[in-house]
Amino acid sequence: MRREAMSYSAASVVNSATNVAGDLAPNTIATVYGTGLAYVTKALQVEDIQGGVLPVVLPSTGVRVLLGSVAAQLYYISPTQINFLIPCTFKPGDTDLRITVDGRAGPAVQIRILEAAPGMFQLDETTVIATRPDGSLIDKGKPALGGEVIVLYATGLGPTESEPVYGELPARAAPIKRMADFKVFLNDVQVDPSKVFYAGITPGYAGLYQVNLYLPEKLDADPQIRLVIGDKSSPEGVRLAAQASQ
Repeated sequence: MRREAMSYSAASVVNSATNVAGDLAPNTIATVYGTGLAYVTKALQVEDIQGGVLPVVLPSTGVRVLLGSVAAQLYYISPTQINFLIPCTFKPGDTDLRITVDGRAGPAVQIRILEAAPGMFQLDETTVIATRPDGSLIDKGKPALGGEVIVLYATGLGPTESEPVYGELPARAAPIKRMADFKVFLNDVQVDPSKVFYAGITPGYAGLYQVNLYLPEKLDADPQIRLVIGDKSSPEGVRLAAQASQ
């Protein structure tokens, strides 16, 4: 059986939340797209997590993602896509990414690690994933209302006050270090910083962050929402499912 040649590039390495190339930071869930990246398709299973640490090879796959000399922890592999975790220990700068399959190495491509590259996970092409504090999903059928607390889910928010051990599922919350530079915008109007209660690690999920905030009493229908850290913003055009205030 002829095996498809392994092919990928720096432009095909993206932030898993935004699907934007170059939006990569420490402790970010990332995706590399290509061809010939694996012989099988496999997603991370609970039994693959040993001692609370994510694996660098999913069982019976032989696939590794190397960032420099560091093997990245893996969430998902297939012949055309691999989801992996950028180490929280990395500093801003350039590094090489290389994929190996059963010891067969693909090309080394250079990617750039930023201090922060915020991106929110989405329900669809235009709507962010958001929940209420009880975990119930906010969507078109049950939109957010002015004056209520919501939780957003993101990756790429960068270093935290208490750094997780790379690859371990974090046991407790830890706010981002750059909280003073962190802003939430609704239709390009900044949410009062005192109403942003938390932005940091989601306990139990490596690479996943959450933002807890109190929505303004006066709320537009389906406002555009952005997360900003310094000069880095999540993509425009993404909206929160919300009902306009009366």
